[in-house]
Amino acid sequence: MLIWLADYLQSFDSGFKVFHYLTLRTILGVLTALCLSLLIGPLLIRKLSHFQIGQRIREDGPQSHLSKAGTPTMGGALIILVIVVTTLLWSELRNRFIWTALMTTFAFGVIGWLDDYLKISRKNSKGLTARAKYTWQSVAALVAAILLFSSTRSPVETQLIVPFFKHLVFQLGWVYVLTTYFVVVGTSNAVNLTDGLDGLAIMPTVLIATALIVFAYVTGNIKFSNYLGLPYIPGVGELCVFCAAIVGAGLGFLWFNTYPAQVFMGDIGALALGAALGVVSVMVRQELVLFIMGGVFVLETVSVILQVGSFKLTGRRIFMMAPIHHHFELKGWPEPRVIVRFWIISVILVLVGLATLKIR
Repeated sequence: MLIWLADYLQSFDSGFKVFHYLTLRTILGVLTALCLSLLIGPLLIRKLSHFQIGQRIREDGPQSHLSKAGTPTMGGALIILVIVVTTLLWSELRNRFIWTALMTTFAFGVIGWLDDYLKISRKNSKGLTARAKYTWQSVAALVAAILLFSSTRSPVETQLIVPFFKHLVFQLGWVYVLTTYFVVVGTSNAVNLTDGLDGLAIMPTVLIATALIVFAYVTGNIKFSNYLGLPYIPGVGELCVFCAAIVGAGLGFLWFNTYPAQVFMGDIGALALGAALGVVSVMVRQELVLFIMGGVFVLETVSVILQVGSFKLTGRRIFMMAPIHHHFELKGWPEPRVIVRFWIISVILVLVGLATLKIR
């Protein structure tokens, strides 16, 4: 939106041409989202507290979490609002990738909002049924996948790139739709499962979004993509602004969500952020790298699958509690220790993901 204003002002001063540079708009996107979050955050927290929109705690969860009951939740609405506003301000609005990313994020946010609303209105920790949640997630993900597939302009947009191997590439064809579906839904639910401790999910999200800025910039730049042996996809670089908005909004939210949290993001934030990371990774053709960088999310999800599977098959539990961050809590780790150590693991995994740019 501001690009149009810059175009107008450029007729008076050529210096306004600088706002066309993607790198500058990416930096301004981070700063804009961060400032908006810090400005709106306190007001939102007061409103959530006023309307008694508080967190419902699982009765079978760690006893240390009972004191968190009543903490304002649905703070993810702040993240979504800031991401949308920032992206609209600093991105090229005629870009098809931007609109797909925004619509997917918003759609999953609506599903999360409904889940949170039902938890609050029913005064328990159960919202949408698993079947209903998965059904609506599937609809939203399939719509995004079909939109992307139908709008492809070159074969490279539907190729599966295997990290660390320069020439190991598979043409997916219509399987691209299924791949996109599983990546978006899987990442959305993985982030949601991880969002169980103060700041645990938001920091890995910020780190991954930062790395995706690099991938989007390289993939959308013909010189860098050719040099690094990655597919060149015109227009995908604009996703740098969208990812910058996630980074800024995430850091701003972390200001209030860090231990002890003043607000929780709720499903409205976790589902939306997971879907956002998933759909961006698909558009920049780095689904498998997302699997590496999001290793913490993968670990949390796998721990739940193993726990449920083991209990149903043998009647025994592998972990003291799943997701796995609760296991470490019950082993005596203080909550901040679990959070920071998971953050450190995320930093390492994101660096490994970035290394795939050159190690091919």
